[in-house]
Amino acid sequence: MPRIITNETYGCPPIRALTFDSLGLIKVTEARGKERGTPTVVNTWGEMNANRSVIAASMDDRLDNPLLAVARKDGKIEVLNPCTGDLHFSYSAFGDDGCSPEDNEVSGLHLFRKQIDDQAERSCTLLTCTKKGDVSLRSVKFPADSTDEAAAPKTWKACGTGELLFGKVDGSENFGLFGGKRVEANIWDLEQCTKIWSAKSPPKDSLGIFTPTWFTCAAFLSNEDHRKFVTGTKSHQVRLYDASAQRRPVLSFDFHETAVTAICEDPDGHTIYVGNASADLAAYDIRTGKLLGSFLGKCSGSIRSVVRHPRHQVIASCGLDRYLRVYDVKTRQLISAVFLKQHLTGLVFDSGFSGEETAVANTVVDDDATEENMTIMEQEDDEEDEEEQEDEAEKAPVKKKKSKKEKRSRKKVQEDDDDEEEKEDETEEAPVKKKKSKKEKRSREKVSEGEETDEVRSSKKTREHKKKTKKVKHNQED
Repeated sequence: MPRIITNETYGCPPIRALTFDSLGLIKVTEARGKERGTPTVVNTWGEMNANRSVIAASMDDRLDNPLLAVARKDGKIEVLNPCTGDLHFSYSAFGDDGCSPEDNEVSGLHLFRKQIDDQAERSCTLLTCTKKGDVSLRSVKFPADSTDEAAAPKTWKACGTGELLFGKVDGSENFGLFGGKRVEANIWDLEQCTKIWSAKSPPKDSLGIFTPTWFTCAAFLSNEDHRKFVTGTKSHQVRLYDASAQRRPVLSFDFHETAVTAICEDPDGHTIYVGNASADLAAYDIRTGKLLGSFLGKCSGSIRSVVRHPRHQVIASCGLDRYLRVYDVKTRQLISAVFLKQHLTGLVFDSGFSGEETAVANTVVDDDATEENMTIMEQEDDEEDEEEQEDEAEKAPVKKKKSKKEKRSRKKVQEDDDDEEEKEDETEEAPVKKKKSKKEKRSREKVSEGEETDEVRSSKKTREHKKKTKKVKHNQED
């Protein structure tokens, strides 16, 4: 299979995607150019270790001090710089409880997008949830040598039994959505750490069969309204919930025949993108449950993540087939696919990437340092200008005196050229002989033959006349 697949009729807009795999690597894929570009892997961060595979990730892609949070299989939560891959800090999600990561893995992670006025001492807030239902809300300040002590994290239990498989935070970052295996979808107030709504399982079907609760993924439909959300289940169902209307699903429909593994919302508020374990990817209008269309360029492995770009009309998917695929939202055509060697577990977009300039790490710089850098830059510019002037002076042509031999040779060459031109003019003035056609030759031959016969006849007449005149003379003399 080819490493990079591109479609000549479509171009990939300038995007920057960060993918995470089962061996703990973070790979940065970029497509540069204003109109069309081919995505390529530009950076790879981390070391290959199956015990440190990335399970969940969240990114705050603001222009000032962007951050990337990653949850690994061994229970470590790391906060990185998404531009350079430098590690800011890390901590264990299990603390001092002594719980092993094998029994209680991290199932959800969210990095809050809150602006900090003080740039010298940055901070961030992280929400993590585990399979046993332990939810933690922690605020961390870095660098680590800050004098202020870290505040104690807020913790609560989101479920008593079952396995918690996802944790989502709405656009306002005030409410959280949790659900999983034998755990109904429920909404929590993150400020007060209280449950405000819980879903109710759907009734039995026409055959009297009850489908057990097994949510695999979820997404809020709008950043402004936390009451409407959509979920995917293990029984290949897509359900729409409205917390303001009822506890049971408002709309439910089947999507193929395998478990729904990834759901992503569109900024328009009513379109969703659904991926399943059999590598099917499609778009639905959630208002009516109508299928808008399936995306071409079928994957060959289970889809683990689907992400919609916030600015460009593209979505990206990744999964067990080890390909990062980029699709056009309107035409649903495959734009490009990049082979990334390992099984992929997650994907995030960097919306601040423009594609024109290289990404630079955001650091705090003093005024004095900026002035020094400006003076150094000015000196370098002056030196470059001087070097350019010297190069131009070296390249300028120098006039040399010509020797007598060179002048004589040039005169001879000019005379020869004049003779050749005169010969050419004579040849041009000479008449050009034209080839005669066969008809003209035949007509001329006939004319020449007629002239010859006339001459013979005239000569005979003159001879006869002379003979007659001689006879007349002889007779007269007699």
